[in-house]
Parts: sequence; C-alpha cells; structure tokens
Amino acid sequence: MPVTLGKLTFVLMLLMWLSGCASRGTDITQLPPSGSQEGLSMERVLILAHAQQAIGTPYRFGGNTPDGLDCSGLVELAYRAAGMRVPRTADEQFRALPTADTPKPGDLLFFGERSKATHVGIYRGNRQMIHAPGSGRAVVSVPLDIDYWQQRFLGAATLAP
Repeated sequence: MPVTLGKLTFVLMLLMWLSGCASRGTDITQLPPSGSQEGLSMERVLILAHAQQAIGTPYRFGGNTPDGLDCSGLVELAYRAAGMRVPRTADEQFRALPTADTPKPGDLLFFGERSKATHVGIYRGNRQMIHAPGSGRAVVSVPLDIDYWQQRFLGAATLAP
C-alpha cells in the first residue's frame, strides 16, 4: 500500500506529539564540560554566534529582534539566523522539538515547574547558558551549576544537525 503525504504527515505529527509527552530526564549537573566549538555543524556555530552577539540586548517581553528579546525570542532569533524555524514560546518549543539526551552547544535547555516550560536558554557548552533573564535585565551568559537552574531544569531539545 503506497504511503501518501497525508499519512506520512500524520505519523510524523503523532511521533512529535508523543515525544513531547516523554520524560526529558537529562540531569543538568551531568552536562559535559567541553566548551569547544570544534566539530560543530555550521548551523550550531551560527546559532551560538548570534546568541553571543545578542549578549547585552535588553529584555523585552515578546521581543524577537536585536532591539529587545525575551527568552524564546532569543532562541527564535538565533535559530532563524541558522535557517531554522522554531515555535514562538518556550513551552511550545519544549513540546515540539526533539529531545536531546546529551545537549551539545547550540541545543536548547528548558526550565519550569512540573511539565510546563516557562523559560528557555541556549546551551553554550562548558555548563554555560545564554538566555534573556527577564524585565529590567539584558541577555547574559550564566553558569548552570547553581541550585536555581538545577531545581527547575525540565530537559533539553535539539533541532540543529
């Protein structure tokens, strides 16, 4: 029986939905210490370059431009620069993107309560994350080895090759 585009799309959507329900049990304290960009795909290098370039950009709720960024807007901006589209909000990104068991630089890290992602950052490597922290602040790179992040970590996702 031939597989139609509609059937294939349905199966792919079903698999994405099911993967969104799966546990993302990566332990944030087990992220590899490597900060090297050696061996990364061009897409990952572009994501990281644009995220790093955004450091210092003021926080703006709903922002996804160099004039102002929120956490998911930073992700959207960096991934768009690498030619990839992502959903707009942290929770939509968390539910839609494929799980990363061992995050690499350029992957996304999600934080929140229970199973709802309320914050996202871009893994920089060396247990560092670039993120837009909130109102009155600017995009920064922060260490992940503090209790605040460890207690709220939901999992990681990847889209970049």
